[in-house]
Amino acid sequence: MLKRAPVETNKYAGIGGTIFFTGVLAAISAGYALWTVFNELWATLLFGLLWGLMIFNLDRYIVASMKKRDNFWLEFRMALPRLVLAILIAVVISKPLELKIFDKEIQAELITMEQQVFKTQEDQVQVRYQARINELKANIALLNTEISRQAARRDTLALLAQQEADGTGGSRIRNLGPIYKAKKADADTAAAQLQAITIRNQQRINEYRQQLQSVDSAMKASIPLRSQLDGLASRLDALGRITARSTPIRWANWFIMLLFIAIECAPVFVKLISPRGPYDDLLQEHEHAFEIHRKQKMELRQLAYEKRMEQEKGLPEEGSLAHQ
Repeated sequence: MLKRAPVETNKYAGIGGTIFFTGVLAAISAGYALWTVFNELWATLLFGLLWGLMIFNLDRYIVASMKKRDNFWLEFRMALPRLVLAILIAVVISKPLELKIFDKEIQAELITMEQQVFKTQEDQVQVRYQARINELKANIALLNTEISRQAARRDTLALLAQQEADGTGGSRIRNLGPIYKAKKADADTAAAQLQAITIRNQQRINEYRQQLQSVDSAMKASIPLRSQLDGLASRLDALGRITARSTPIRWANWFIMLLFIAIECAPVFVKLISPRGPYDDLLQEHEHAFEIHRKQKMELRQLAYEKRMEQEKGLPEEGSLAHQ
């Protein structure tokens, strides 16, 4: 039909080229998305090609199924579901390419996300072991407090004995008499008690510290290794964080999506707003002729069926007359 209407060739060649390059962009977009998922070249090429061919065939069907009539609003209502479908396809196509365009920003955001995930996992493990760690530290603090209290008592008694000896305290008489000896005995007793308490408590402190080291080793072993976030879902999450935080990137993200929507909807809009041409007249004439031919065939079949039924009804009557 285009050979019979050569003036329409450029218009439909342009529409076909737009559909073709939309399929190419869809193949590239799907290929990149599948590369982030499978990280296999054969899967990327195979499924990317299949996706591109599917989008190309779907766009081709959307545009080819639209027919020009003399009523614009009727054509628009007919084209509205096709436009909605074209917008959905454009959004799906644009998202993987947005991931590639903002790849450097996404990589930096992924590192931050990895650190946050690791910090969350580390905090969860620490919460599980924190009660035991606090208990051991509290026991060590109590033992050290007991040693410090006994050391302070010994120092106080030694100071009192010294003051009694030099006359600066106690009886205020400078001598080494019985009072001094009694105070000195108390100081020596406190020193001996301090030594015994220190030896006993230090052994228990060492045991608690060994238990702390064991708990710390178990806690570090329970912390999972830092995993690298590089999947499609992580990249989408990173892109969402970037766009929510940065106004220029958010606007750029919208402009890229709108660009793909415009490219995807362009064939439908061109077909919708273009004036009716010779090709449309020829197509309508061909469809009308086909419809008339179909109706004629149906009528002929109906007539043939009715004639056959009449003949079948007349056969028994003729046979009975011949028998009589």
